[in-house]
Amino acid sequence: MKDFVSIDFEIANVNRSSVCSVGVVIVKDRKIVDTFYSLIKPRPNYYYWKFTEIHGLNKSDTINASVFPDVWAEIAPKLQGLSLVAHNATFDESCLKAVHEYYGMSYPEYEFHCTCCEARKFFKTLPENIRPQHASLDCVCEFFDIKLDNHHNAIADAIACAQIALAM
Repeated sequence: MKDFVSIDFEIANVNRSSVCSVGVVIVKDRKIVDTFYSLIKPRPNYYYWKFTEIHGLNKSDTINASVFPDVWAEIAPKLQGLSLVAHNATFDESCLKAVHEYYGMSYPEYEFHCTCCEARKFFKTLPENIRPQHASLDCVCEFFDIKLDNHHNAIADAIACAQIALAM
């Protein structure tokens, strides 16, 4: 793929609609041409401590943040005609669908590709002695020598995902 959008969501609690941050990376002609990051105020603005432990965000970070429909109004035009790529796309796609449904927004059927699935397929072609054990974002980044700063920050993960897609 030479043109695509890498996307990553973080959530506040077990509800997939509780998106609290989003990272978006626009790739055109195999080059990163734009990035977007935003905190999002989930409704309700409730954080389960285990999720805060993972990404470091809590309700004080998003108390004054925009709600999803306002953030998505900025993002949606950037996605026109492009496929979406995510690491563990099933999760990110389910978050996107859930938050659209929560706000009664119409959901366009985005074409999603999964770098985690592609990495698993690729790793199976490698000799066992150099095959990574996992296809987690950090393991795939390590394999391709991609710098992953601040794992579980939505923009850091989206940038890493874009770089993985470009490397494969």
